[in-house]
Amino acid sequence: MSELFGTLADGTAVHRWTLQRAGVRVRVLSYGGIVQSVETPDRAGRSANVVLGFDDLDGYLAHPEPYLGALVGRYANRIAGGRFPLDGRTYTLARNDGPNALHGGERGFDKRVWEVTPIEHGLRLSRVSPHGEEGFPGRLEVTARYTLEESGALRIAYEAVTDAPTVVNLTNHTYWNLAGSGDATGHTLRLAASRYTPVDGDLIPTGDLAEVSGTRFDFRSSRPVGAGYDHNFVLDKGVSEAAEQVAELHDPVSGRLLTVATTEPGLQLYTADHITAPFSPGAGVALETQHFPDSPNRPRFPSTELRPGQVYRSETVYGFAVR
Repeated sequence: MSELFGTLADGTAVHRWTLQRAGVRVRVLSYGGIVQSVETPDRAGRSANVVLGFDDLDGYLAHPEPYLGALVGRYANRIAGGRFPLDGRTYTLARNDGPNALHGGERGFDKRVWEVTPIEHGLRLSRVSPHGEEGFPGRLEVTARYTLEESGALRIAYEAVTDAPTVVNLTNHTYWNLAGSGDATGHTLRLAASRYTPVDGDLIPTGDLAEVSGTRFDFRSSRPVGAGYDHNFVLDKGVSEAAEQVAELHDPVSGRLLTVATTEPGLQLYTADHITAPFSPGAGVALETQHFPDSPNRPRFPSTELRPGQVYRSETVYGFAVR
């Protein structure tokens, strides 16, 4: 089911699509591929929206920086200095995070209107990112499939092809609050990650892969999330062909449980410490499945290069249950 959600200043229409299956209802916008809402029941069977979002298009246009629910690209997370080398050439990107490029630049995928086509139990979103968009090389054809599985799990599967060497790192930037309101930092979190990537003052990885043992980054056993996180965790499984479960987020009050499975080698935990009105710090927890930040400048990290003839593929599955 689709409906008109609003109109951009240039007259472009933005639509909202509703998917529903197994007691889960998801709303997706053609603007930014945004997951506007996810409604799922608690242990008493009462449904509530468990993600942060706005009720109208104006909210997203007025508050773009939290990237609420958005499809982020071409490159999720940060690239140091807004530049990277590839095949002997240095590419300069739009710098929108101090000296760095963040989440694709000034007008990344989160601020574009996607073409949406209904498919079985879901939607196919597509767009072409032209060569030079935000400084990235290559004409990139991108698709993202949002589907609800028989269990009610939300699966997001990305594909991309290019006509010239480039870098790609796509993710979804939903903030989860399984209570449906209030503060999410009391949720408990488990991550299958024995290491993380320490960062400098600009949140750029130092290049080290540090052990989480004995630190506040150790979520190998479930414990309250707390605050003060905007860090990439190195998933023990690495890059995988099929999505493997790597995380559990649980709200002990409502009983809602979110599981995250992915093909990606990393997961960025962001506790929304710097989110601004109308939301409060800690109102949601972002679990961004991804390749590591600044990988184009870090040969030791898993590669994010994509070349002609190759197909970029990435998949993440969000499962819902109660405990």
